[in-house]
Amino acid sequence: YSGEDGWKSLLKEEKLDLVYICTPWDYHTPMSIAAMKAGNHVACEVPIALTIKDCWEVVKTSEATKKHCMMLENCCYDFFEMLTLNMVRQGLFGELVHAEGAYIHDLLDLNFAKNGYDNMWRLRENIKLNGNLYPTHGLGPVAQCLNINRGDKMDHLVAVSSSDFMMGEKAKELAAKDSFFQEFVGKKYRGNMNTTLIRTAKGKTIMLQHDVTSPRPYSRLHTLSGTKGFAQKYPTENIAFGHEFITEQKLKELYDKYTPELVKYIGEQAKQVGGHGGMDFMMDWRLIDCLRNGLPLDQDVYDAASWSCIVPLSFESVEKNCKTVDVPDFTKGAWKNNTPVEITLKGGGNTPIRSRSAKKENIQLGV
Repeated sequence: YSGEDGWKSLLKEEKLDLVYICTPWDYHTPMSIAAMKAGNHVACEVPIALTIKDCWEVVKTSEATKKHCMMLENCCYDFFEMLTLNMVRQGLFGELVHAEGAYIHDLLDLNFAKNGYDNMWRLRENIKLNGNLYPTHGLGPVAQCLNINRGDKMDHLVAVSSSDFMMGEKAKELAAKDSFFQEFVGKKYRGNMNTTLIRTAKGKTIMLQHDVTSPRPYSRLHTLSGTKGFAQKYPTENIAFGHEFITEQKLKELYDKYTPELVKYIGEQAKQVGGHGGMDFMMDWRLIDCLRNGLPLDQDVYDAASWSCIVPLSFESVEKNCKTVDVPDFTKGAWKNNTPVEITLKGGGNTPIRSRSAKKENIQLGV
C-alpha cells in the first residue's frame, strides 16, 4: 500500500488489530477516526488533533466504536519521569502544587532542511499557528503526576508568545542562495518562545514552554514542586527535600527503591534496543502487553484529546492578547472518579520479546 490514500485501502482490505500512525500531523485525526471505524485499535503519534472539534471527534469515535485510541507520548516512559511518578504516588513530594514541562529543542536547521521532512511539512506547521505547537512531551509526564483526568482536570489557561526573530530571517538567508526557499519568505511565523500557564480544577498550576528555534540545550524541564519536595530533570536530574539538592548517591538510592515495577521488568532490555534511550520500546511493549491482557492503556483517548487541545487553545489565547481560555472536559465529569494510571504489572507482564540473531546498529527490535 502506498500513495497519499493507500492507507484507506489498507483499512478496507486487511484484518488488523492495531493501526500505528506515524505521519505528518494533518493525517493523525482522519487516520485515527477511520481506523477505529474500521474496527481497529489506534496508537497515534503526537498530537492526536490540532483543533478542538477534531479532539472531540476522536473521543466520540473511540466511545462509539469501543476501540482504544492511545496517543504515543513516549516521554511518559522515560526513566526519571517514571521514577518521579512513583515517588509522587508514594507521597515523597507531599501534595503537588506546581509542575513544569517543555519542548525546547534547536530544530531550526532541520526544519529548513530540504530532506528533513516530506514537503517541508514541519516548517509549514510553524506558519499555521502561533502557540504551543508541541505540548505533549512536557505535559504528558507531569499530567500523570498530577492525576489529570484521574482525580483532577485542567480548567483554564493563558498563553503568550514572543515575536519571531529567527525563522523569517532564516528563510530570507536561504532564499538569497536558493530559490527553493522563496515561498517561505515573508510568512508570519509563530513566536520563537511560547509560554502557557494552566490552572487545574483543584488549584494546581502547570507551566509549559515551546521553543524549537533558539540555540540552546535540549530540555523538557519536567519540574515538580510539592509541599515536601522538588524534582527537576534538566539540565541534570535533581531532587530536593529542602533548599539543597540531594547527592548523587542519594539519587541512586531513590532509583533503586522507587523505580516502578514496569521499568524494573523491561527497562534494561529497552535500553539495549534503544529508541530515545529505551522509552520508545518501553512504551510499545507496554501498549501491546495491555492490549494482549485486556488492560486499560496508560494513556487513553481522553488524555490524547486533553493534552493535544493545548495546541489550539494556546493559539486562541495568544491571538486574544493572553485571554483566559477554558479547557474542555473531554471526560464529561468522569475525571472525578477515574483511577490513576497503573504503573505495576498487575494483570499483565507476560508479553514475550523476540530475540535477534545478530546485533545491527540502528535497527530496533520488534515486539
